[in-house]
Amino acid sequence: MISRRKFFTALVAGCLAVLAWCQLTPSAAALGGKLPAIGAPAPAFTLPTNTGDGTISLADYRGKWLVVYFYPADFTSGCTLEARRFQSDLPKYQGKNTEILGISADSVDSHREFCTAEGLKFPLLADTDGAVSKAYGSWISPYSQRHTFIIDPDGILRETFLGVRPAIHSAEVLQRLDELQQL
Repeated sequence: MISRRKFFTALVAGCLAVLAWCQLTPSAAALGGKLPAIGAPAPAFTLPTNTGDGTISLADYRGKWLVVYFYPADFTSGCTLEARRFQSDLPKYQGKNTEILGISADSVDSHREFCTAEGLKFPLLADTDGAVSKAYGSWISPYSQRHTFIIDPDGILRETFLGVRPAIHSAEVLQRLDELQQL
C-alpha cells in the first residue's frame, strides 16, 4: 500500500509534469517566481548533499560548465526518468567539462536512497526550505519546479529550460551545451 506522503508527492509531481508537458512556459515562470537573468551571475548557493564532504556550493564548480536541474521529488516517475537520462549521458557531459547537480526539497537521506536505487553518480542537493529553488524561480511550495539551468565556468547563467520533458531533456541540454561551448 502506498503511503499518503508518496501519493501526494506523486500527485503534485504529476501535475507539474502535465504543466511542463503542455509547454505552459509563461505560467510556469510566474508560478515558480522570478527567474534569474541569462547573462547574469547565477545565484550562489551552498546545500547539503548525499555525496562528498556533505555540502556543495556553486563556487565549487568554477572553471567547469554546470547543469543545475530542479525537480519535484525523488522516486516519482518523471523525476526518475529525468535522472536516469542524465546518468546515462553523464560521460558525454564529463567529456564537455560539465558537471550535473540535481536539486529538490527532499532530504539528504532520500537523495542517498534514490541515488543508490537508480545508480546515480552525480550529486543531489537537499533544498529542504526551498531557498535556492526560490532564488532560481523554481519553487512551488513544498516542491521544486522542473527547471534546468546551464552555468558557464565563470558562474554566469547561459541558458534556462522551462517546460521540461524528462524523456528528451538531457538530449536537449547536451545540444544547447554544444552550441554554447562553440560561441
